Amino acid sequence: MTDFTTDIAQALVRKEDLKEVFRTHLENAVNTLLATELTAFLDYEKYDRGGFGSGNSRNGTYPRTLHTEFGDLHLSIPRDRNGEFHQQTISPYKRSNDTLESFVIHMYQKGVTTGEITDLLERMYGHHYTPQTISNMTKTMEKQVEAFKARTLAKRYVCVYLDATFIAIKRDTVSKEAVYLAIGIQEDGTKEVLAYTIAPTESALVWKEVLEDLQNRGVEDVLLFVSDGLKGIVDSIQSLFPSSSYQLCCVHLSRNLAHKVRVSDRAEVCGDFKRVYRATSKQEGQKALDDFVTKWKKVYPRATKSLEENPFILTFYDFPQAIWRSIYSTNLIESFNKQLKKYSKRKEQFPNEPSIERFLVSQFEPYNQKFSTRCHLGFDLARAELVSMFERRK
Repeated sequence: MTDFTTDIAQALVRKEDLKEVFRTHLENAVNTLLATELTAFLDYEKYDRGGFGSGNSRNGTYPRTLHTEFGDLHLSIPRDRNGEFHQQTISPYKRSNDTLESFVIHMYQKGVTTGEITDLLERMYGHHYTPQTISNMTKTMEKQVEAFKARTLAKRYVCVYLDATFIAIKRDTVSKEAVYLAIGIQEDGTKEVLAYTIAPTESALVWKEVLEDLQNRGVEDVLLFVSDGLKGIVDSIQSLFPSSSYQLCCVHLSRNLAHKVRVSDRAEVCGDFKRVYRATSKQEGQKALDDFVTKWKKVYPRATKSLEENPFILTFYDFPQAIWRSIYSTNLIESFNKQLKKYSKRKEQFPNEPSIERFLVSQFEPYNQKFSTRCHLGFDLARAELVSMFERRK
C-alpha cells in the first residue's frame, strides 16, 4: 500500500477531512516536480560534486501560493544563481488552478457578480478571494475577446440580423448604452454572432462602422439584411452592400401600429396586418396590405400612410418560402438579446467597457459553438435555391 492510499485509509478510520490528504500529497508532488525541473535544467543532482565549477548552481527558493479546490498549496519555487531557470509546472503569475478559473468564468457568464462569486467560493473552499482576485481571473478572457473581434468571417451570408440592446455601464457616471449586434446565417443554415460594438446611443452611423468591420473581416455578399427600421440604416447598408435586399421587421411594424390606434381597435388592426406577412405569396401579401390600408385609412390616416410609403415590408417574399418565418422579423436576434439582458441584469452595471466586452464574448462563443453544426428552421429545404440566388448575383 502506497503512502497516499495509507493516508486515505487512516483519514477514513479517523473520520478526518479527505481534502487535506489530497492537498498535502498534491503540494508535495508539485514541489517535487519543481525541484526535478531545476535538476534537469542544471544537469546535476543536489549536492552532487559534479556541479562544482559548472558555471551555475541552485540559489534557494521563493514561496508561492496556488489556490485549488483542495485548498491552498504552499509551493517553493526554485531559483538558479544565473537567473536563467524558468519553471514550466505553474504558469507565470498564476495563483489558481484552471478548474477554479473555469468555474469563475462559468459563473461570470451566468451574470453572477464578482461579490457573489467571492461569497460562493468562500463557502465552497473555505478560502476568501477578494472581488479583485475574481475580476483578475475573468481577465483571462481578454485574449478570447481580441480573437473574437479579429477572426475571419465567411464570404457570404443569406441574411444578417441587426439589433441593439441597452446595458448599464459605468464611465464617469452609470448609464445604459447601446450594444450593437449582428447575427448571420449561411446557406447551410448555421448561424453565428458576427460582430458587436458599444456606443452611448444607437445610430445609423455606428451601424455603418459595424458593417465596415464585417467587410474588413471577409464578408463579401449578403442577400438580405433584417432590422427594426432605425432611421438611416438602409442608407448605411446600401452604401457598403449595394446589391443586398432589406427587410423591415414586420413584428415591429405590428407593435408600432398597436401604439397608434385605440385600445379597442388593437386586436382587429393587428389581426388584419398579420395577414400581410402570413400570406402564401407576395401577390396575396400585397393584396392584404392594400386591403389593410383601404380599411383603416380613414380612421388612422397617419398609421396607414407610413405603410403605403414603405418599400421594405414584403421583401422576404422574394426568398424561398421555407425560410419566410425566419426572415420577416428580427425575433431571432431579439430572443438572443433577451438572454443577454437576463444575465446582465444580475450585475446591475458593468464597471468599465472591457468588463462588458468580456461578458458579451463569454455569451457569444457558446452560442456560436452551439449553432455551428445546427441548421436553422427551413434552411435545409431552401439551401439549393439560396445557393442559386448567390450564383445569379455573380
